[in-house]
Amino acid sequence: MKGLKFYALGLCAALLFNSCNMSNTAKGGVIGGTSGAALGSALGAILAKNGNKGKWAGIAGAAGAVAGSTAGILIGRKMDKAKAEAEKIANAQVESVTDGNGYQAVKVTFDSGILFQTGKSALNAVAQSSLNNFASNVLIPNSDMSVGIIGYTDNAGWKNSTAEQSKLKNQKLSEDRAQSVSKHLLKNGVANGQIKEVVGLGEDNPVADNSTAAGKAQNRRVEVYLYASDEMIKAAEAGTLQ
Repeated sequence: MKGLKFYALGLCAALLFNSCNMSNTAKGGVIGGTSGAALGSALGAILAKNGNKGKWAGIAGAAGAVAGSTAGILIGRKMDKAKAEAEKIANAQVESVTDGNGYQAVKVTFDSGILFQTGKSALNAVAQSSLNNFASNVLIPNSDMSVGIIGYTDNAGWKNSTAEQSKLKNQKLSEDRAQSVSKHLLKNGVANGQIKEVVGLGEDNPVADNSTAAGKAQNRRVEVYLYASDEMIKAAEAGTLQ
């Protein structure tokens, strides 16, 4: 996949992001003046930018590309609209994040307890309905947005398996679950070229305490990221993005 340029925000912008409940449109204007250049995986840069640890940790502090304030505002405005539509989808948790270019993006998390049976990667009926609505009302109308899908598991062991074997099985399960979501979205009209990355990260990047049942449930998840494609960025920079 073609890598996206990314950059770390200046201290002033970081303080603004952390201290204010700003809309994507407003934040897009703030980030416009930062400059630099570097390359990296689109999803990796998003993860690093938003505080995830792991192999991308070194990316977060890298210098990056210029994001013009006009482009940031236009992309932010469109991301706000996509976020509002995603918030209407049943069983989805939606939040604003920053992509590797410093532009606004949307993160949609589906609880794997809703999506799948324990240890399985086949989508259940409730999940299929939620993903159908997600495809029809969010992804297809925003076909100029790129999509990345990441599957995760908790750290629960597998029967008759060593800790290392269980970790490998969880890694494979996370990949299969991400692929199941991707295949279902494609089956329901999402363009193949819109989905840029489909990966599984197994037990990595837990969002809750794996020592509790509630924490494990939160860590079993699939995350879908909507971020500005190269074409969308070009249109925003030209002032023609609708």
